[in-house]
Amino acid sequence: MSTVNSFGAKTSLTVNAREYEIYALDAVEGYRRLPYSLKVLLENLLRTEDGENITAAHVQALAGWDPNAEPSEEIQFTPARVIMQDFTGVPCIVDLATMREAMSELGGDPSKINPLAPAEMVIDHSVMIDVAGRVDALELNMDLEFERNRERYQFLRWGQVAFDDFKVVPPGTGIVHQVNIEYLARTVMTREVDGALRAYPDSCVGTDSHTTMVNGLGVLGWGVGGIEAEAAMLGQPVSMLIPRVVGFKLTGEIPPAATATDVVLTITEMLRAHGVVGKFVEFYGEGVAQVPLANRATIGNMSPEFGSTAAIFPIDDVTLDYLRLTGRDDEHVALVEAYAKRQGLWHDPKREAEYSEYLELDLATVVPSIAGPKRPQDRIVLTDAKESFAKSLPAYAENTSNPTAVKGADYTIDHGIVSIASITSCTNTSNPSVMMAAGLLAKNATERGLEVKPWVKTSMAPGSKVVTDYYEKAGLWPFLEKLGFHLVGYGCTTCIGNSGPLAPEISEAIAEGDLAVTAVLSGNRNFEGRINPDVKMNYLASPPLVIAYALAGTMDFDFDTDPLGRDADGNEVFLRDIWPNPTEVERTIAENITQEMFENDYSDVFAGDERWRGLDTPDGDTFEWSEDSTYVRKPPYFEGMSMELDAIRDIEGARVLVKVGDSTTTDHISPAGAIKADSPAGRYLREHGVDRKDFNSYGSRRGNHEVMIRGTFANIRLKNLLLDGVEGGYTRNFLTGEQSFIYDAAQDYAEAGIPLVVLAGKEYGTGSSRDWAAKGTKLLGVRAVIAESYERIHRSNLIGMGVLPLQYPAGESAESLDLTGEETFSISGASALNEGITPKTVSVRATREGAEPIEFEAIVRIDTPGEADYFRAGGILQYVLRSLAQ
Repeated sequence: MSTVNSFGAKTSLTVNAREYEIYALDAVEGYRRLPYSLKVLLENLLRTEDGENITAAHVQALAGWDPNAEPSEEIQFTPARVIMQDFTGVPCIVDLATMREAMSELGGDPSKINPLAPAEMVIDHSVMIDVAGRVDALELNMDLEFERNRERYQFLRWGQVAFDDFKVVPPGTGIVHQVNIEYLARTVMTREVDGALRAYPDSCVGTDSHTTMVNGLGVLGWGVGGIEAEAAMLGQPVSMLIPRVVGFKLTGEIPPAATATDVVLTITEMLRAHGVVGKFVEFYGEGVAQVPLANRATIGNMSPEFGSTAAIFPIDDVTLDYLRLTGRDDEHVALVEAYAKRQGLWHDPKREAEYSEYLELDLATVVPSIAGPKRPQDRIVLTDAKESFAKSLPAYAENTSNPTAVKGADYTIDHGIVSIASITSCTNTSNPSVMMAAGLLAKNATERGLEVKPWVKTSMAPGSKVVTDYYEKAGLWPFLEKLGFHLVGYGCTTCIGNSGPLAPEISEAIAEGDLAVTAVLSGNRNFEGRINPDVKMNYLASPPLVIAYALAGTMDFDFDTDPLGRDADGNEVFLRDIWPNPTEVERTIAENITQEMFENDYSDVFAGDERWRGLDTPDGDTFEWSEDSTYVRKPPYFEGMSMELDAIRDIEGARVLVKVGDSTTTDHISPAGAIKADSPAGRYLREHGVDRKDFNSYGSRRGNHEVMIRGTFANIRLKNLLLDGVEGGYTRNFLTGEQSFIYDAAQDYAEAGIPLVVLAGKEYGTGSSRDWAAKGTKLLGVRAVIAESYERIHRSNLIGMGVLPLQYPAGESAESLDLTGEETFSISGASALNEGITPKTVSVRATREGAEPIEFEAIVRIDTPGEADYFRAGGILQYVLRSLAQ
């Protein structure tokens, strides 16, 4: 806690006769002109100033922020709490458990390894849609979930008891981001410090990139890699440069035909085109008051899709109304209002902060849209969807049509059929306006006699039980179920590849006809190979449009001119005939969503059902690892570690493991989705006695590094340019000259003592904040990555694992330098880090037979002194462990 108060900022605030200690922003000159998000950071620095890591100079640098300058000033941000989901969170707890043992081996006290900031995990990523389209789907999917994940869940229950300040929301409750906005988020935090009750802005980092959803509540937070999250839990501040802030002015109101999803897809396209990577986006202006909280959260959620670090709305009456609706008590709501007004954090549309860049959207101009077939920023106006699909198809299919018979059915399927229609993911299932619209559209469609096409796998996975409650109260479930949109689980399903298998006969027909079929989902991610191995093209759409496409049955469809079917009287029915009236949607929301729903559903949120409570749970300060476990294993990060730093060595004789082009995402790098039987991970599981049917997904096995290394760079759509026209987790093994699995080649190189490098194009590592994209890279033996540019989280995660991120000189690339990937690489100059110097560049020399050596100066992308400290220590966890052991 703070030991310095250079600005005399510590004072008190009395709300309803209760006194709170606060750090007043008006103690710092010039704070009023700052954007909302930077005021939150300024308070953070005032409160954590310790004279060493966080100094008066840092506070002054932030107060004197130049909106037009390029970021260069480093600050240390201490988030109020850490939030995790189970896929990315399990490795965090595995690492903490391992650190406890390492602490003992270094002669320290293992109980020191504890979250020092509140850490909360929501188990929401493990449910798979094995069963869909039937009333008992939820129960059957949850039974399978517990059967598959018993070892992980026992481990997490141990962690819940063993670690202080660590809480777990059990399976079957909701999606982490929805549970965050509806229950966990405080907007203003309180904590007892040295006998005083302190109030300060809620802020968080999360192990999921969509943590930014909480920005809609005025909470500054963003996704970090699991590696950074662990450090934050252990009291390490997040090292960052004071960012540029983009002011995004909203005016007008959303027109009747458009939805919140359409607004988000429009904003995503605008911000991607503008360029906001590494920046904060902040919404302001008269139009902010017209944006309901759920819509704000939907916009915040998509921040990773447009590339910003955060996309935040300030606190206002809309925020307070939402806190009340979701069951926060009156005393807390009063504190939020009083604190925000006292600190200048209350939104005043007449007072404009200074921003680095400006954008503006008149909400009245938004039109119905979808996005696809492989990136969330590729917005398509709905009226152009049919034409857009036709233009995209040649990239996925050799011919425009190939009708293929489905075994045992009286229909054929072709390119473009909608094989999955899924209402899923935090983006939209937390937004009553689009969820009620979907329910009312289902009602209208059913009453007109419309049916979903038989080849469509339909599913509904809400973000919290509140959705189920209001659907029940509004009487909409029967209509959704009539169309096959039965409740399949509470969690992040289709969006992360947990869509489950298609019907075998559909899957066989797709393979037989080599069909380019589609998935339509209400999520935020549609990257290639992500949704389902049978599906090549993925489209994002609002929940009502997901149902509309299930009725249409194909992307080769024009809603204006093509009828969805006929009613009982033989009349053609078009989408416009069943689209719900916005006034009816709002009335249904007002009549059917109550504060009591939130209070009841969250009254005992950490208890879990009888499945969770019935798990046998080990106890003790350290975890007893099971040699037989294929889910949770002790990772090797601290083996042989001492208190002394190992010297950083230059890289000699390295070979290229993988060479990739632009926009290679963490989905391409990080293990995700189903585990194939003939893959290295499948081989490992079979060797350990696991039946094919019990393989589960990579995500569920993130606590086992042996599985995860074998799945790194194994995405079925990875294009490794060392091979011609081959997709998947393969490479050229230069020791044998043969094509082999990437994991197998890495093992051969390790045995021969040969270091590895990765060559990449622009935007390397975009996508979810996946710690395993960096951990797997490190454990495969990769010492350095050379890319044209990086996504923020992945670059910092590489450093956090001790992998050196390098960048080609400006304007250069592998192609312009004539690097084929067949070269042997030497990289010199990194050893300067041993002297406490971070070199701006290192010298790279690449040689291959029959060609002149290629030499260039690569830019070292270690951007802050804090990152340099982590890299010197061999990684962020090693840095923290040594600090705590001292």
